[in-house]
Amino acid sequence: MTVRARIESALTEALHPVSLDVVDESHLHAGHAGARPEGETHFRVHIVAPAFSGMSRVDRHRRVNALLAAELAGPVHALAIDARAPEEPGRPKP
Repeated sequence: MTVRARIESALTEALHPVSLDVVDESHLHAGHAGARPEGETHFRVHIVAPAFSGMSRVDRHRRVNALLAAELAGPVHALAIDARAPEEPGRPKP
């Protein structure tokens, strides 16, 4: 299973998002610290889930980071997170 698939699976199982987009941005970081030639080191996550309702932005990021602790301790060097509740304006669904 790819790192991207593991991220998608973990977030889907725990948060039941209405929208989830996991983007591998590793190619943008080639040659940077933490980058590997095979990629799958730098990701951007856009997620909209009812589980985030009433949570602060910091708490949402903490929740995502906790769910992806194994990936962040291993293959993932950097993770950008856009986490929103369904009632919030923001990035449109992919």
